[in-house]
Amino acid sequence: MLVKDSASCEEQIASRTVSCPVCDDHQIAKAFSPFMIKSDGGKKEEEVDSQYVRQALQLITDYIDKHFEDVGADFYKEALKIHSGEAEKRNIKGTATTEEEVILKEEGVAFFKVPIIKKMLN
Repeated sequence: MLVKDSASCEEQIASRTVSCPVCDDHQIAKAFSPFMIKSDGGKKEEEVDSQYVRQALQLITDYIDKHFEDVGADFYKEALKIHSGEAEKRNIKGTATTEEEVILKEEGVAFFKVPIIKKMLN
């Protein structure tokens, strides 16, 4: 979620007008973002610290690994079953082809793509 400023974020959290896009929970907390947009004479410049982006993506990946069932290449089939009520509603993760993604969108199945981060070896 992007907000105008910190006060706006706190106001939206307090009024419960924002929710988790995955589980629709309204108990959320503000997280700091590594993104910044500067305005300089009408020009917008985006600065991204790659270390913070990698850390954020790693946190997301760890959360998904812990809370989502891996259905692998059957993601498309399982997502359609859940959407139609043939299978229990639950969080799933997996892979889909571009064609399968198009069909899921046409069927109104909500999903989002997350970049895969390989664990760094020390």
